[in-house]
Amino acid sequence: MAPSVPPTLEYTARHPGRTVLVTGASGYVGGRLVTELLAAGFQVRASSRRVGSLDRFDWSDEVDLVEADLTDPEDVTRIMAGVDVVFYLVHSMGDKGQDFEDVEKRTATTVARAAKGAGVQQIVYLSGLHPRGRELEELSRHMRSRERVARILLEGEVPALVFRAATLIGSGSASFEMIRHLTERLPVMVAPRWISNRIEPLAIRDALYYLVAAADLDEPVNRACDIGCGQTYEFADLLRIYGRLNGLRRHIYSVPLSLPMDRLSGAWIGLVTPVPSTLAVPLAQSMAEDAVTEEHGIAEIIPDPPQGLIDYPRAVELAVKAERGRGVPTSWDRSWNRVSDAADSMPTDPGWSGESVYEDVRSGDSDLPAEQVWAVVEGVGGSSGWYSARSLWRIRGIIDRLIGGPGLGGRRDPRSLAVGDRVDWWRVVELDPPRRLVLAAEMKVDGRAWLVMEVREREDGKPGCTYVQRALFAPTGLPGRLYWWSVLPFHALIFPVMLRNILEAAEGQGVRG
Repeated sequence: MAPSVPPTLEYTARHPGRTVLVTGASGYVGGRLVTELLAAGFQVRASSRRVGSLDRFDWSDEVDLVEADLTDPEDVTRIMAGVDVVFYLVHSMGDKGQDFEDVEKRTATTVARAAKGAGVQQIVYLSGLHPRGRELEELSRHMRSRERVARILLEGEVPALVFRAATLIGSGSASFEMIRHLTERLPVMVAPRWISNRIEPLAIRDALYYLVAAADLDEPVNRACDIGCGQTYEFADLLRIYGRLNGLRRHIYSVPLSLPMDRLSGAWIGLVTPVPSTLAVPLAQSMAEDAVTEEHGIAEIIPDPPQGLIDYPRAVELAVKAERGRGVPTSWDRSWNRVSDAADSMPTDPGWSGESVYEDVRSGDSDLPAEQVWAVVEGVGGSSGWYSARSLWRIRGIIDRLIGGPGLGGRRDPRSLAVGDRVDWWRVVELDPPRRLVLAAEMKVDGRAWLVMEVREREDGKPGCTYVQRALFAPTGLPGRLYWWSVLPFHALIFPVMLRNILEAAEGQGVRG
């Protein structure tokens, strides 16, 4: 079965017979890397502590799935049998435990020893980027642990190629989602001094390129290399640039707070954004130091990507464009109509990733056939109205017209629709009779809105159908969020009545309004 998430890279392996083990395959990088390795021509084995967690990936039936506890030498030896290259992509960023540093140290030691016994030729590890002159004890706990793992692997008997990278920019990465949500939600931000620290981000596409190429080296390499986009920014710049590219002007101020406050700022980030505090705290702490490449020795091993390194603004544009060009979000679980490529957001990404989408969902069962309910659905708007609170719809239309929007403008045909038709202030963007109608709003509002009307089979197996009505809104900045919250009381009045009247109209009993 071909994956529904196509690869990003056009990379063809020179050594396609190699077997590659990806540990941490359920993670952000690991899940995307498997797609690229398969497309390049490698044989892939994917491991997880719970192998069932890998079933949700489109590639799960194309790879050798193995379950292992990487702290167990017998487990690690078993999954490394016959492997040429091991990707070590596990870490405990979200681990609340006090002993995670010791666990990571023991795990790295176990992996290094097992790799030697299994005849592995190359270990590849993705670590963090930090100033070279710092002692281990001066680094944040999570950055310190990553550096300790890197040293263990480099000192092992199997050659290890360690990539040191800062913030990965791609939809779904914890760092990028923190940038996205902070910028979207806060017009003015006062932050600790780390907001002025220098950082060199890396597009997820470029990270995947380096990782795939590392599995294809002619000779094993034992070396640590910095990788980045080649341009340095202050962290505040990352927020401002994201805002500028998305039509948001942001004011950011730094205050001279010391490192202990960074733990508080991480907790605050977890409070004001959907990013879990277990991730936000270590991210904030890792930003207490500059994260800039100090050398480009990777070019001696792997040439730069053929199209050149992607700078931060372009990486943001790619991540945002991929989501907005994908279609209409169907629910909070971030399932989308279409999928772009492995470097973009995936249905397996955590629910807090991606742009915020608010949703009002109503549904009701009917004993009528789907075609009979659909006839009413396809006739909404125009002279038929919206089956609820005619005066409120008219007032909203007048307000929209006054601020430069289309207002209530009728429709081409009172009974039939086609993609591209106008229906008052909506535009038909999807039409699948007698099942699904998607209307995109053209009204003036700080965000993007859709009305999705579906007629489905009943889940209880009884004759008839279920009518599902979804109002979705992707806000732009704080004004968009304030707009959504302000209209919620009206939604509570309009949408239940609209659903009931549509079903009654299908039975010939409803009153249009």
